[in-house]
Amino acid sequence: MQSCTIETPLGHAKITGDANGISKVSIGDTTEELSELIPEDLLDCVTQLKAYFREELQDFDLKLNPSGTDFQKKVWQYLQQIPFGKTCSYLELSKKIGDPKAIRAVANANGKNPLWVIIPCHRVIGSDGSLTGYAGGLHRKQWLINHESEHKQQTLF
Repeated sequence: MQSCTIETPLGHAKITGDANGISKVSIGDTTEELSELIPEDLLDCVTQLKAYFREELQDFDLKLNPSGTDFQKKVWQYLQQIPFGKTCSYLELSKKIGDPKAIRAVANANGKNPLWVIIPCHRVIGSDGSLTGYAGGLHRKQWLINHESEHKQQTLF
């Protein structure tokens, strides 16, 4: 397994993967040292993430290899169907999966998404439109939703 760390507008992102695909992209408040060399197997991911943050890419086209249960992988597949710039609720997502009562299980799978931004778990919101839990922090979720919006919100201060 290879890894590298790159700078994003939201902090340092660590990418892990190999020839079988990208297995993890994570972001945090810790400052991991940036990579000087990018492993060949991770180069497409780095290139596409940078293009996404420059607003030049809306849909990732990468070979993915996340670890998870069958149910988690099913939820992650549905997350990838949420269009760029759109959101859906946990209830809507659980209905698409075929079990409207599985809201908590869907939320749990969403929270265990190992591929930050690439599998767009940030696009899932509460039924009332509120931002709800996000492993990377709600400030990052808000930033990503605004980044993808065709109507950017301005800050007053």
